[in-house]
Amino acid sequence: MSLYLTPGGIRKRLALTLQGNVRYQLKTSYRDGTTHVIFESLDFMAKLAALVPKPRANLTRYHGVLASNSKQRIFVTPAKRGKGNTQKQGVKVDEPALVNCHQSMTWAKRLKRVFNIDITICSRCGGAVRIIACIDDPSVIKKILAHLDAKSGTPATVNQIPEPRAPPQESLWACP
Repeated sequence: MSLYLTPGGIRKRLALTLQGNVRYQLKTSYRDGTTHVIFESLDFMAKLAALVPKPRANLTRYHGVLASNSKQRIFVTPAKRGKGNTQKQGVKVDEPALVNCHQSMTWAKRLKRVFNIDITICSRCGGAVRIIACIDDPSVIKKILAHLDAKSGTPATVNQIPEPRAPPQESLWACP
């Protein structure tokens, strides 16, 4: 019984033994004359799994001018990306550099994309919402939240502890 793997010639060199092991015929024999290698099925699968590249890993590596860190890459790639100076070799000064035109995704677009939350549309009326400020300072955030808590009538403590209570009455638990 033969195993069929797509790379050319491998399917001819693989076979299952009567004991259920995988026999692999080598392309060229070892120095000691070994022509076949026998693996247990799990060991063979482990060797195959080790050959699978990691997800999202680049399988093509570029060196020299095409490398991502090359200073000359801007002059040889269609997107004109790279670390090269934009004022060299025929790039006009008054033209905007394509490197500077790239903008990263805003946090509002990221929320929409990842969580399907559109914060640019009002949940009550469906109208457009504008972002007027982004507050990062923790002291300002605490002041705003304290003001909102005071306005709503709830206490402004962050970690509210429940009210203390009396210990249980012993008369309820006493046995007759």
